[in-house]
Amino acid sequence: MHGEPKSREELQAIKPYVPGKPIEEVQRELGISDVIKLASNENPLGPSPKAVEAILETVSSIQRYPDGNAFKLKNAIAEKYEVEHSNILTANGSDESIKLVAEAYLNPGEEVIIPWPSFSEYEFAAKIMGGRCIVSPLDKEFRLDLEDMVKKVTPETKVIFVCNPNNPTGTIVGREEVEKFLSRVPGDVLVVFDEAYCEYVNDDRYMDTVDLVKQEIPNIIVLRTFSKIYGLAGLRAGYALGPKNVIASIEKVREPFNVNIFAQAAGAAAITDADHVRNSRETNESGKQYLYREFEKMGLKYTPTEANFIWVDTGKDSRGLFENLLKKGVIIRTGNIFGFDSYIRVTIGLREQNERFISALKEML
Repeated sequence: MHGEPKSREELQAIKPYVPGKPIEEVQRELGISDVIKLASNENPLGPSPKAVEAILETVSSIQRYPDGNAFKLKNAIAEKYEVEHSNILTANGSDESIKLVAEAYLNPGEEVIIPWPSFSEYEFAAKIMGGRCIVSPLDKEFRLDLEDMVKKVTPETKVIFVCNPNNPTGTIVGREEVEKFLSRVPGDVLVVFDEAYCEYVNDDRYMDTVDLVKQEIPNIIVLRTFSKIYGLAGLRAGYALGPKNVIASIEKVREPFNVNIFAQAAGAAAITDADHVRNSRETNESGKQYLYREFEKMGLKYTPTEANFIWVDTGKDSRGLFENLLKKGVIIRTGNIFGFDSYIRVTIGLREQNERFISALKEML
């Protein structure tokens, strides 16, 4: 017998996701013990103390399967947003929410409109289901161009992804833009608002899209995560809010135990910890202003951010800069993966981390 099993044709078009380089990997490769990571938009304050306590209380129960319906976690989310359990999907981070949307709604050959540069998982989820990605470039200020997105809608369009704030640029689209956009999107097109960084936003123009869920707008879904401001990235916990029939459709493709017991317990506790959220916001705002000032002193162009990272034009090859910063024990994200060779994306860290990054950057430039 000759030959070998053949994978699905759709897989030929998929590029594997490249995560931020782990601290441990840099330590192994370069023999550096003191490494800081400003590459993956993690909370430098760490997790909510309430979440840590909840995890410790759960340790003795790991022989049991997690609650497949995530009742306690959904209850905490429902209380925070004043929605019903049937409006909530719990997931293994926003990554899984995105993939579940594609699995539930996308047929081969149908179109998905995605902004670019933006989160690469939208393209991955679309292509794994055989969908066609229609790219909408950001405008000159690195903001989503909702007008362009609407113009690209065709009878084959099934899903539109709106990353707000956008990753990697940290920009937002405001309430008026969103409302105008939604008024023009056909009702049979699902609009996915990916709001992983919404808790960091200070701009009053930002829209609380949960209001749209409460208004029972039938063709929207809002994605949120515990990975960013709540500091639980290592647990992989996210959730989505949407109309009951949209959530019910997605539930049909969800794995039965997709959110582990630690993630459920920690998420339910973290979402009630207003002090941790406030401290995280304040730390981020202080770090943001410091980095703005330093970039301006260095004559570097940056994009004002509403998230916990900054998109910066260094004027240099980002890959070479990345390698040289690694030797200083500083990990950042290169812009070349988004098609911008001279840009970097740097996570806003603690004061001493930000100062170390700036000191190393000055040496490199």
